[in-house]
Amino acid sequence: MTEDTIALLYAFSAALGAGLLVGLVRERAHATHATAGLRTHALVALAAAVAAWLGTGVLLVALAAVALLAAMSYHASHEHDPGLTGEVALVATALLGALAVRSPGIATGLAVVVAVLLFAKRPLHTLTRELLSEREVFDGLFLLASALVVLPLLPDRGFGPYGALNPRTLWLLVVLVMAVGAVGHVALRVIGNRWGLAVSGFFAGYVSSTAAVLGFGQRAKESPQLMRSAVGAALLANLASLTLAVPVLGALSPALVAEQRWILAAVGAVLLAGGLLGLHAGREDAVAPPTAQTRMFRFGHALGFAVLVGGMVLLAAALNRWIGAGGAMAAAVIAAAAELHASIATLGSLRVGGAIDPAQGRWLMVGLLAASLGAKSVLAVASGGRGYGLRVAAGLLAALAAGIAAAALAPG
Repeated sequence: MTEDTIALLYAFSAALGAGLLVGLVRERAHATHATAGLRTHALVALAAAVAAWLGTGVLLVALAAVALLAAMSYHASHEHDPGLTGEVALVATALLGALAVRSPGIATGLAVVVAVLLFAKRPLHTLTRELLSEREVFDGLFLLASALVVLPLLPDRGFGPYGALNPRTLWLLVVLVMAVGAVGHVALRVIGNRWGLAVSGFFAGYVSSTAAVLGFGQRAKESPQLMRSAVGAALLANLASLTLAVPVLGALSPALVAEQRWILAAVGAVLLAGGLLGLHAGREDAVAPPTAQTRMFRFGHALGFAVLVGGMVLLAAALNRWIGAGGAMAAAVIAAAAELHASIATLGSLRVGGAIDPAQGRWLMVGLLAASLGAKSVLAVASGGRGYGLRVAAGLLAALAAGIAAAALAPG
């Protein structure tokens, strides 16, 4: 048996599997009445695959026939079931069968997605009709438009003095801050205040720990009873952000991770301890999670954060230009106040290029962490008030102190 024959049999098997999967879900969902069940979907998928193999003209005729049969079925049964799901599913099965001839893996993956959408009819209807409010839908659409419409249209190059301001990067920060707020809102509604803040805080740190500090500060200001949980979530967000330093350094040279391991471990341990303290059940349990009418995020808050980051980046670029190559380290420290991981990449580049030795690299890491954690401490006070800000600052500065101690005691 030739390789072409094996590939063709695999494609037909994928088409048949896709049809059986979609047909199974349709038949179980409509035991008494269905536009098409298990056998029909399997036959349609297999027929479309054969048609696609025979040629484009045959495929067009086959798809037209399936569409005609779906239209006739809808006309005959619209009084009992006015929906179009069954007919659309039948056409989708035909397209999946045709796709299987070219890309069997993609076709089977999409078949699973189609099956899940068909199977989750009741939960999806409950979500859209009962759980989501108009305010949440509006915020969600605004976030999607910002990420999928506005962001791709912005130029991805430097503008302004020294070419330091990148419109796409700055708008991406706006999107990230809004996304963090949305994630926290959803987590609180689904999981609750105690675990919701902790879970959303940690994973928000992989997006933007600075945005997380701001978002949880706003949450603490709105509901003071959530203070302890919000502080813990902010520290967990910084822990998640810190772990991203490992792949950033490892991408430049695995040896860099070993050089910085004691500093990263010490800082991470303190952040983890502070975050776990926020899991203690207390007065936050008496506070109801946000309702459907609560805003998922504040656009002005996100826009102000991006403006602040732009100013910090511009200052770092100016300092680097005025001082020259010798100001690279100082510029990296200043830039770390706005974006830690880009500065860590600068540190790695300096080490790989031999501009600094391991000891200087460790102390530069301490300087980057000091700038980053110090800036977040200030933002915590500005966003969440004195109580939240001082608690977050205490955790961040304790982590920094642990990092300084690790750098001083590190061998070599």
